[in-house]
Amino acid sequence: MMNKIEELKAERDGLDVGKEIETFAQQGWEAIPEGDIERLKWHGIFFRKHTPGFFMMRIRIPNGIASADQARTLAQISHQFGRGLMDITTRQQLQLRWIRIDHVPEILGRLQEAGLTSLQTGMDTIRNVVGCPVAGIGRDELLDASPIVYQFTSMFVGNRVFTNLPRKFNVTITGCTLNCTHAESQDLGLTPAIREIDGRLVAGFNVRVGGKMGSGGYRIASPLDLFVQPEEAPEICALIAMIYRDHGPREARTLARMAFLLDAWGVERFRQELEQRAGRSLQRAGSDARKAQTADHIGIYRQKEDGLNYVGLVVPVGRISADQLLEITRLSERYGRGELRFTIGQNVIIPHISDKRLGDFLTEPLLQTFRYDPDELTKGLVTCTGIDHCNLALIDTKARALEVVQALRAKLPSAQPITVHWSGCPAGCGNHQAANIGLQGTKTRIDGKVVEAVHIFVGGRSGPKPQVGQMIMADVPCSQLAHVMEGLVQFYPRKRLA
Repeated sequence: MMNKIEELKAERDGLDVGKEIETFAQQGWEAIPEGDIERLKWHGIFFRKHTPGFFMMRIRIPNGIASADQARTLAQISHQFGRGLMDITTRQQLQLRWIRIDHVPEILGRLQEAGLTSLQTGMDTIRNVVGCPVAGIGRDELLDASPIVYQFTSMFVGNRVFTNLPRKFNVTITGCTLNCTHAESQDLGLTPAIREIDGRLVAGFNVRVGGKMGSGGYRIASPLDLFVQPEEAPEICALIAMIYRDHGPREARTLARMAFLLDAWGVERFRQELEQRAGRSLQRAGSDARKAQTADHIGIYRQKEDGLNYVGLVVPVGRISADQLLEITRLSERYGRGELRFTIGQNVIIPHISDKRLGDFLTEPLLQTFRYDPDELTKGLVTCTGIDHCNLALIDTKARALEVVQALRAKLPSAQPITVHWSGCPAGCGNHQAANIGLQGTKTRIDGKVVEAVHIFVGGRSGPKPQVGQMIMADVPCSQLAHVMEGLVQFYPRKRLA
């Protein structure tokens, strides 16, 4: 039996609704058919039940790298049409809030002029391809993978070959050796590796497939025993996505991720199918070039180019105002080269700051809010959107997270480095099972009253030795969370953080 979304896709492609957006803008949101409310997600336009009459728009930013002009455009759109409020996501994108459908056509036009798009940032497509936020400038990369991110993105955005997948498809392509993109939780992950080919050492990628969050929890991606060279990487990524398109399960939405195809087929059958589609034998895996540690790229770091630095700034819980984004844009132009980069930790990096200008940059007032030297609790904090804007969330993640951190800072002023990730529901958009401490939103009943609560997970991580966070407490009321977290943070084993 076909599920509701598969029926909707069988009627017509998600991209087809694009030509009707102008009509929807004229008629108003209440006139939009239910099926087209879903199809608008293919265009990055999301109706939110918690804010009737208003939409969220998710903007694709491949590898998290944006120009100052692009960031300024987003800030101006948010100012004019969206109450000046945005969120940085765990996929290095920006989400615009409080958008009315009658403004969407103008917004789409302005995005296009700036070289931006919201296409295929939702529903059963390839989502924003993430990569190391300091690709091309960081001193800890084996190779710059950002050109491959752009090339692969250009292959599928607007291409109907890739708009009817069984469900969403998350990809990371990274040459960074410091495990900064959670490759093990992706449907497809390319990580740096070295292999000897024809007597020479070649820098490329090892390939993993079938990772995920949500739909039953964190599944660690399976190595395909496959090495790809940079020039063949976009093609291989496309072929893997098409295998998922053609053979991925579609009956139940909760069982439609790439992970379940891997579980049913096994790695060898999947690899054989890939070789058949590629029309050639593929190289076996190379030597993993990743290091043991992970990085968030927060702080001050030397770039490859002598005399230049990048500075990673923490944006608490990823929420940023249009005024703040405009100021970051100004700083990127005054001190850098008019470029800024978003991270999967919901933070922002300003690169290309010269040694001579660095001192002045660090005195800028905005850096008192978005710090390069934050306390460890704020630095390791990640949250999903939460109940104020998401239909699925069960709790208010962002406000609660800030409250808990503020309470913990007062009692633990010198907390050790630690990651704390909040997901508002089992979908796991906050990657809670890949964190030292993960919190999953739920509801519980106290004295007959339903209240917000969390399940608590510990011990999660990604990288060369990934581990799934395990639940140790259930239904902890959010009103008691700061007290419970005090003990967890204080006594969390340091050796597990190494």
